[in-house]
Formats: sequence, structure tokens, C-alpha cells
Amino acid sequence: MKKAVSPLPPIDGLAPSCVALCPGPWDTMLAFLEERFPYLEAGLLQTRLAAGEIYDDAAQPVAADAPFVAGGYLWYYRAVRQETRVPFEIDILYQDERIIVVDKPHFLSTIPAGRFVKETALVRLRVLLGIQEIAPMHRLDRETAGVLLFCLDPASRSAYQQLFESREVQKQYEAIAPYRAELDLPLVHRSRLERASGEFFTMAEVAGEPNSETKISLIERQGAWARYFLEPHTGKKHQLRAHLAALDIPIVNDPWYPVVLDEKGDDFSKPLQLLARELRFIDPFTQEARCFRSQRTLLWPIE
Repeated sequence: MKKAVSPLPPIDGLAPSCVALCPGPWDTMLAFLEERFPYLEAGLLQTRLAAGEIYDDAAQPVAADAPFVAGGYLWYYRAVRQETRVPFEIDILYQDERIIVVDKPHFLSTIPAGRFVKETALVRLRVLLGIQEIAPMHRLDRETAGVLLFCLDPASRSAYQQLFESREVQKQYEAIAPYRAELDLPLVHRSRLERASGEFFTMAEVAGEPNSETKISLIERQGAWARYFLEPHTGKKHQLRAHLAALDIPIVNDPWYPVVLDEKGDDFSKPLQLLARELRFIDPFTQEARCFRSQRTLLWPIE
């Protein structure tokens, strides 16, 4: 299969999505799409094809009765439902010709995913800067705030990605959670994290060889609460949240750990008290020691 190269421009910071035309038994493009996306509302694909909203590699609209031909891609723009605007702004900490480092607020996804498309750091930056080639070099959970690195120059992207893949980037976090006197801090918590069963995308500690590691230290205590310094050695999904919950010190305002709260919508007055405080690395182009720190502040619970 050839590499996907979009024939369509981004619109409002959103790049088009694509689906590969793999060999199969379908007679028409519509039959292929209906099997590829069985969860979509009945008739939606036919409506979008009839409206000329799905394109081939030549940027030409595809008809519903067009014969299926394997190879290449079909292109389309994701339908964006009405999204509640996250009432916090992105702060730019640093920018040069290759990278931009931002201080992401709570509740803002890093990239489009699920029900969040426009209300993401990536789309906001593309619209703000008018640069469609921006790409994130790593991700933060939607609920987590703090330092986030993006690459502006496609030619430089692989060099920065390699830093993260080879664990040459030092990440430091802070969190506010209950204080437990019986915890002998600092400590290193290791466990095996796997996706939990159920409809939510949470992680669970299971038996087996550890695949996650976090060093946890105490910064300060205020009554029943403490501010912790977290240094992840690995980067598993929800690692810090799952580890602290496993130690019976779940992070303040965590809607997923230790249990998933059945709440509808976001309560912007209760952000998760987890912050990506600092990011350090040696720049692969200038060999400079880079250090970026979040300017955001975590909030102690009101007792």
C-alpha cells in the first residue's frame, strides 16, 4: 500500500482523514464503507457520498455506486459536532523555527480523538499560528495540564520523536493527593499495567512482569493532603493516575481512578490536580540543554 498523501487541504486546523482501500469482495465503494464503518448511523455514508463529501486520491468526489477498486485511499473530513469550548487558553512557553512548547490547560485534549476534535491543543495551535504542519511529539491526558512539545518543521520531526522513543527526555510531574504517613517516601512503584475491562479506557494493575515504573517523592504536606513529585521512567497510558490510585493516594478530582465516576459533562471548577511540571532534553540540532517549566499552579482542596 502506497503512503497516504492527502489531496485535500486542512480546514479550520483539521486535516482530512482517510481509509485505505484494501482488497476485498465489495462491489461498490458504498458497500466497502458500510462494512468498514458498521457503527455509523444507517444511511449516513450514502448521504455523504451523494453530497460529494468523500474523495479519491485525485480529490474527486466518489459516487455511492462507484465500483470498488483496491489500492489508494478515500478521503473525508470528520463531521464535527457542537463542542463545549474549554474556557482556558494555551500559553506559549517557547517557539523557534523547529519547535513550539506550550503550557496546556486542563480539559484540553492533545489531539483530535473521540468526541473532541476542535477543542484540542493541536487544532487550536494550527488555527492560532496558521501552520498546518504542527505535530505533537508526545501527549498528555485530556485531564492533565502542563508542558507539551510540538514540532513545527516536518523535516525535524523524526529527530525529536527519537528523543522520546529512546527515553532521552526527562519528564517531571506534580500531583496533589491524600497524605499517607505509612508510605516510605521516596519510593519507586513498579507494576504491570493493562487495559481494564469495561467500556472506559482505563488501565489496571495486573499480575506479571512490570511494564511501568514511577518514582514518587513528597514535596510538602498540608493537613490530610500532600503535593507529590512524580518521575515516570516509562510512559504507559494513565500511568501516574493508576499508580497513585494503587497506593491508595488517588489524585484529587480524578474522574477515572480509583473508580469511574458516572458524571455527565465536565466540571471546569474541578480540574484533575496533576501537572506536567517540567520537560528536559538535549536539543538534537543545537546540542543545547533545554528545560521548560509549566507556570500553572495546582490547587489544594478546601477542607
